[in-house]
Amino acid sequence: MTHPIRTAAVIGAGTIGLSWTALFAAHGLTVYVSDPRPDLAEAVAEALAAFGPHLAAQGLDTDGLAARVHLAADVTEAVRDADVVQENAPERVEFKKELFAQLVRQAPGHALLLSSSSAIPATAFTTDIEDAGRILIGHPFNPPHLLPLVEVVPGKRTTEESVQAAVAFYTAVGRTPVVERQEIPGFVGNRLQKALSRQAVYLVQQGVVTPEDLDTVVTHSLGIRWATVGPFLGAHLGGGPGGYRHITEHIGSSMQQMSLGEPSQEPEDQERVVQAVEKAYKSTPYADLAEARDRRQLAVLSALADIRRNQHQKEN
Repeated sequence: MTHPIRTAAVIGAGTIGLSWTALFAAHGLTVYVSDPRPDLAEAVAEALAAFGPHLAAQGLDTDGLAARVHLAADVTEAVRDADVVQENAPERVEFKKELFAQLVRQAPGHALLLSSSSAIPATAFTTDIEDAGRILIGHPFNPPHLLPLVEVVPGKRTTEESVQAAVAFYTAVGRTPVVERQEIPGFVGNRLQKALSRQAVYLVQQGVVTPEDLDTVVTHSLGIRWATVGPFLGAHLGGGPGGYRHITEHIGSSMQQMSLGEPSQEPEDQERVVQAVEKAYKSTPYADLAEARDRRQLAVLSALADIRRNQHQKEN
């Protein structure tokens, strides 16, 4: 897997695939995109126009971005000369089994085969594939051209060489890869997200807060803390000079006694939450909400990057 990566194939041009396409092209790769959607050309053009400013804000050269992106007639054409393939197909095991069997046959033997799967581990769809050593998960957070994390999750037959190649590739396109050494449905990020989401839904169902108030609680407390130091370092610092040990010994037992309710799965209860969220946010067009989200995320990323640069300058 020491072959230089110059050409990428993006299979599936939904929200994630279009974001990957823009990111890869902004890093100078030639990108071939395949998707059966009839509006593929329009979708790609709109995505590049929308994401270009985000990429430029990250210091990337977006001149000629569209010229590096090519529409492929089908998967075969997309992967013919690919050095890396990023799959973003439907989250169905059988579909991925068939698709990756095709990718192994039609992509060059050196090509790294990556899946954006959100919950399905690689082993689940590679058991019948002989050349499974170069297949693994590269799961991003949406949108991947903005959020740096990529969860790199090897399957049982993925080679260590492929893992290291994936880490090197994602690092080269400005992402922050984290290797997860055990396969678990949903991986790490989505499991954490689900845990918080379940409690958020429960609190809204119980009438403790509205969706807007809950979002305010997170964005004005945990969201800020976790964006800067994460939950473990946050807790360690919360313990003062005694650190994580102190906080565990002094408030750990009371936290353990806290009973976390389970949200109701009854359709009428779920519908009330849906209506509450719609009431809170439906008056603002989706595009405006997404633009505000991305602008804020860029601001956070920019601030963190400035801090890292200043720290690096101090150390050198």
